[in-house]
Amino acid sequence: MNELKAGDKAPSFTAKDQDGNAITLDQFRGKKVILYFYPKDDTPGCTTEACDFRDNYQSLKAKGMEVLGVSVDDEKSHQKFISKHSLPFTLLADTDKQIVEAYGVWGEKNMYGKKYMGTNRKTFIIDENGNIAHIINKVDTKNASQQVLEALA
Repeated sequence: MNELKAGDKAPSFTAKDQDGNAITLDQFRGKKVILYFYPKDDTPGCTTEACDFRDNYQSLKAKGMEVLGVSVDDEKSHQKFISKHSLPFTLLADTDKQIVEAYGVWGEKNMYGKKYMGTNRKTFIIDENGNIAHIINKVDTKNASQQVLEALA
């Protein structure tokens, strides 16, 4: 599969949110979408990143942005993560790995010398017309929302 780059059409998708509702990328037309991929609910780096988006959510919304988090965890896991950390945005359950594969973030990872397949942390900023405006490959979990704002500045 070709690697996505800025200017490409964002792959469309339908996935269930934390409440089991079907969410499509198309329903956010006219808004900028921060589509961020993270490995696992309630792990240290993922919690730091989610809480950074939470803490800056109002200023992102004020700039016409919608935040969508994606991991391969299921809805129940997302519900717990959201309620534990008061997350005000939608988390998508990509249990069949269709979105992570479409966006090229599913791949080989290495932890303590052990290789395994998993979600690579990456953020896509999608413009009002459904095109990829920016891709943040090296996400700073403590400053994820700041990286988005700088990419758009």
